[in-house]
Amino acid sequence: CRGKSWKYLTSVSFPHTLFSPPLLFPQGEDNFTYCPATGLAKGNEHMEFAGWAFPFPGVFLMEEFISEDEESEIVELMDQDDWKPSQSGRKKQDYGPKVNFKKQRLKAGSFTGLPSFSKKIVAQMKACSVLGGFLPVEQCNLDYMPGRGSAIDPHFDDWWLWGERLVSLNLLSKTVLSMSCDSEDSIQLFHTSSKENGELSPPGSFTQTSACKNSGEEGINSILSPRLVPSKEVTVAIRLPRRSLVVLYGDARYKWKHAIYRKHIEHRRICVTFRELSAEFSAGGRHEELGKELLEIALSFQGRPV
Repeated sequence: CRGKSWKYLTSVSFPHTLFSPPLLFPQGEDNFTYCPATGLAKGNEHMEFAGWAFPFPGVFLMEEFISEDEESEIVELMDQDDWKPSQSGRKKQDYGPKVNFKKQRLKAGSFTGLPSFSKKIVAQMKACSVLGGFLPVEQCNLDYMPGRGSAIDPHFDDWWLWGERLVSLNLLSKTVLSMSCDSEDSIQLFHTSSKENGELSPPGSFTQTSACKNSGEEGINSILSPRLVPSKEVTVAIRLPRRSLVVLYGDARYKWKHAIYRKHIEHRRICVTFRELSAEFSAGGRHEELGKELLEIALSFQGRPV
């Protein structure tokens, strides 16, 4: 893939949602931050979980996926079309079929395909190993502005129609994708060990009996047993640089909700999200023929916002 590539498997998710419950988590500080270099969620300094970490799979993050000139050209072309008011201070442009998620009904409607400027973006995605065979059938552009209080509450994207991989291109300004989990499960944390070199010990290096019983001992040889915490107490920040591409899949797609809070919208931000079809609409699925029809329309790249 072009640009700086970080690839790790996780637990996470994205916008156009079947499930969009009321805000369950306060818009406080996320207590962990995702590290793309290691694939770990690391406890933030000066907070309860400082010095603790856990694997956070299902995230592919590529910085500088497109150039500044490409970004300017894409936004200029978007702004030639109308932006429609959306929820929570956002504006949107939809390129996709007409869907009733509650009743699980779908038809092409006025869908004429993805926009012409996305053809190059989709072609560049094919160089990413995690996007092998990715065929987008829908594109949603969301415009965030601090003056409008733009945000999106924690939610799962629909999985009746949309497939496993959710792909988003972050334009115009950086932001933070806040991940939260409201399951009854627990997460096993492991302690960072070598304070001397700042490295993290892998989870397998700990045993249930390897506790440091002297709470005052803070040397680099101290070893703590893994710590179990309720999933509901954990929130993870995924920092999205300007012009970065992020892919969410696996647990990240199906177990973790994602949100963008108002405080993380400092300037105008455009999110371009691409979605593929679920197995039900793919080869061998119950609605395979409808899926083929929609893909043929989508990949003509002749679309206007619906």
